[in-house]
Amino acid sequence: MAKALGVGGIFFKSKDPAALMKWYEDTLGVPAMGEFAPFLPATMPPGGCTVFSAFKDSTDYFAPSQQSFMVNLVVDDLDGALRQVTQAGATLAGEVQSFDYGRFGWFLDPEGNKVELWEPSDTPPV
Repeated sequence: MAKALGVGGIFFKSKDPAALMKWYEDTLGVPAMGEFAPFLPATMPPGGCTVFSAFKDSTDYFAPSQQSFMVNLVVDDLDGALRQVTQAGATLAGEVQSFDYGRFGWFLDPEGNKVELWEPSDTPPV
C-alpha cells in the first residue's frame, strides 16, 4: 500500500500573493522565492512534529478568521515571533496557551488568515 510521508505543502488563496509572501518572509523568515516557497527547516526542534488533522465543520477554533483552514508554524521563540508579527501589522487572536507539549499563540495575517504559532516543549504531542 502507498503511504503519505508527510505534509508536502500549505496552499491558500491570497488577494496579493507576492505581497503576502514578502510579509511572511520579512516577519517570520519564511522564504519567498517566487510562486512557490520551499520551506525546509534544517531541523525540527525536540518535541516538534507535523500534525495533519481535520476539524468538525462547526469548529470555532479558526475564528475570527472566516477561512476553512489554519496554518501552524513551529517557531523557536513564541514571544519574539508574536512581537514581530504585531509590529508588522498582524492582529493577535487570543491569549498564549501552554500545554505539556508546548506553547501556542495566534494571529491574523494582513489578509485575515488565522495562523497558529507553536513553540514545542521537549515532549511531542500524542
